[in-house]
Amino acid sequence: MTLKGKVYKFGDDLNTDEIIPAKFLVTTDPKELGKNCMEGIRPEFSKSVSSGDIIVAGKNFGCGSSREHAPISIKGTGISCVVAKSFARIFYRNSINIGLPILECRDTDKINEGDILEVNLEKGEIRNITQNKIYQTQGYAPFMQELINSGGLMAWVKKQL
Repeated sequence: MTLKGKVYKFGDDLNTDEIIPAKFLVTTDPKELGKNCMEGIRPEFSKSVSSGDIIVAGKNFGCGSSREHAPISIKGTGISCVVAKSFARIFYRNSINIGLPILECRDTDKINEGDILEVNLEKGEIRNITQNKIYQTQGYAPFMQELINSGGLMAWVKKQL
């Protein structure tokens, strides 16, 4: 699976309360949550995202509470994947469970806001179209790739039944 989109850049230690403020946790509907994604730190974020765009961040993305609402809200905006130096463990697992591709890449400092990226999930390759550079990631183990391709854990389970 290859994803392509414009970069929205964030820093280190972006927590789940910043991704989706607690006052919006009255629903689990992805589109509704997506309308308020990043509202406290970048109010126009959800209105500016086009389907397929990509979040790039520093270390410890998704730290804080274990709420699934955070990756659901990101997916609800139309963001196709998140690339960060590192992820909080529970955020990583919640993202895979809902089918939001996330990749760890140590070179996120070299990627700029507005760059166009092409991400090949199978190869673990990030191609920066704007800068004509390629970055490698670890990619996914085969089973994790299967979960992402299925749209998340529940979708995968339904296919198995």
